[in-house]
Order: sequence, then C-alpha cells, then structure tokens
Amino acid sequence: MSISETLRQKRLILKDTLGLGLTAPADNRIHLDAAIAWLKRAQDVTGNGGVAQTWLVRSRRWAPSYPETTGYIIPTLYRYAAITGDQDCRARARRMADWEIDIQLPGGGVLAGALGDSDKPTVFNTGQVIFGWVRAFEEEQDERYRDAAVRASTWLCDIMDDDGCWRKFGSPMTGKDINTYNTRSAWSLARTHQITGDKRFLDAAVRNCEWALTQARANGWLDTNCLQDSSQPFTHTIAYAMRGLLEIGDYAGREDFVLAARKIGDAMVAALPADGFLPGRFDADWKPTVKWSCLTGDCQLGINWGRLFQITGDARYRDATARILGFVKKTQLLADKEEARIGGIKGSHPINGGYHPWQYPNWATKFYADALMMDSANRQGALYK
Repeated sequence: MSISETLRQKRLILKDTLGLGLTAPADNRIHLDAAIAWLKRAQDVTGNGGVAQTWLVRSRRWAPSYPETTGYIIPTLYRYAAITGDQDCRARARRMADWEIDIQLPGGGVLAGALGDSDKPTVFNTGQVIFGWVRAFEEEQDERYRDAAVRASTWLCDIMDDDGCWRKFGSPMTGKDINTYNTRSAWSLARTHQITGDKRFLDAAVRNCEWALTQARANGWLDTNCLQDSSQPFTHTIAYAMRGLLEIGDYAGREDFVLAARKIGDAMVAALPADGFLPGRFDADWKPTVKWSCLTGDCQLGINWGRLFQITGDARYRDATARILGFVKKTQLLADKEEARIGGIKGSHPINGGYHPWQYPNWATKFYADALMMDSANRQGALYK
C-alpha cells in the first residue's frame, strides 16, 4: 500500500473518531433523496439489474450484485416511488425483481452471498428476496412475481425442521448453521400468505417464532443470534430477530411474539444515549461490548421502534427513532470528492469498526431510507407501507 493511501485511510479513521467533517442533520427528505440516489448508482454499476453488494473504500471499487439485499431493496424503491412519484424507482424495482427471477435456483431457493460467491441456496437470502417478489406482485399484479415467491416459500417450508427451526442451508458466509434472526425469513412466509391465503406459509412462520422463543432469556435477549459471535450479537441481527417476531406477532395475532419483540426494543431504548450513538454489539445482560456503532443496526432499530409506536401508540418509540436517525444522519456524506460515498451509509462508525469495516454495504443505505420514511410517516400521521 502506498504512503498516500495509508495516509488517506488514517485520515478517514481520525475524522470519524474525532467527529470531524460530520454532516449537519437536515430534513428527512434531503437525506432520503441522497440515499435513494446512492442505491440507484449501486444498481447502475452492475449492469444486470441487481444492486452491488457494497462500495469497498480501500480498493475503491464496487462488489458484484447481491441477490439477498437486492430482494429487500425492492420494497424500499416502491415505497419511495409512492411518496415522491419517482417512476424511475418503480422501473428499477421491476428490473430487480425480474433479475431475481432470472437467477432463482430450480428448487426455488436463492444463492448465498454475492454473485460468484456460492452456487448453493441459503435460508436467509431466500427469505429476503421473497419480500421483493411479494411487493412487486402487489404493485404490478404480475403473476410471475407471485409464482416466484410461492416457489421460494415452498422450499423454505420443505426444509424447515418440525420444531420450526431451520438447521439446513445456513449461509456459508457466516459459519453459523442455526440463526434465531431467521424470524425475519419466517416473516417473508407470512407475506406470501398475504398474497396467497395458503395456510401452510403462515403456520410455518408461526412455528419458527415459537422455536425462537425457546432461545429467549427472561430479559428478552436471544441465543444463537449472530453472524459471528452469539455471545455478543450485532445490533444488526438483534434487530432482524426483533422485526420478525414483531411482524408475525402482529399479523398472526400472537401477543407473545409482540411481547418478545417489545422486550428487545425496550432494552435497546434503555441503551440509547442522548446523542443517538448506539454501540454495535451487546451481551446477554444488554451491556455494550464495543465502542463503535453498527449503522445498519441503528437504522433497523429505528424502523422497529417506529413499528412499535404504530402498534402500541407509545411515543417513546417514535422519539427513539428520531434520536438514532439524528446520529446516523451525521455520518451520511451529502457531498464528497468520492462520488461512490455520497448518500451512502457505512457499515460501522468509525469506518474501521467491526461490522463491515471500510465498506458501504447496500443494506445499510436501504434500512436508512426505510427508517427515514418510517420517521416521517409517524410524525405526519401518514401510512408507511
């Protein structure tokens, strides 16, 4: 590595660590427009309709298209289009959904990792792409999207163990075969139930949440809930598990699932400082174990708190969303010499933190955009769909 590159990287760390060059938080719409523009660039660079997995800061290049997150970016673009009238976003969402159909495996599953990483299907990625197909069907009424969602959902049901746990087809990218955060994959089955009425899908979603509750401790903390180290999960996977429990509980009328999600949400609200900087990992006592923030998890928790506000009416949750977004907004560059960074959200703050260091993963920006739209909807009394 050249001396100039070494100095560049050290300068980026120093700026983040000292809080230099942070963005002055502005209206949600300004930050949202920049985030959507970044997602559009991340799609344009691939040339195949998918969205680049991440911008790699050190090597200054885009990674290949990522099926998993392209799938759940689709609802984000439709959501933004509904708010703004941006028809380009609708067209882009359709291209993403079509690309996902093109690469869907014969058995119905979706590839692990980015394109080229693996030729094997995995549970989590399949679940996340289902969200895109379901939303595309709802928006376009094109049976191809419903058929793809049904094929993927059927595969997920077929490989689920009787107790509701998925023990096969874990991601080779994580090294963990059992993941409580697959409640988010189970939520995708509930979404397929919404467009088909097939009880098998909802029953499977509920069974997975029932299994997940066997991993819950009295304080709400969940075992087997991390990509790497389940003794101190990322806020990213904490939020994944919470969202699945919350949404399936709300949809299926299971108050025990909603209560489990609320315990997690309350623990995270209690840990959130006034400045909105939330550490990126927590142990079983809900104590932070690191000094960096997982920006993806921050945004996901903002969304989850927004949903809790909608379900419970408790303004603490709405206010927590605004507080954590106030911090994340500061980390979003609205202008920079390096165009690939403008509007995007890093994996960690500081940039060398332990969650996707030196990267701008596309899902961080996706969840940020969703959190901004959630916050605006809740403050305006508008619908978030």
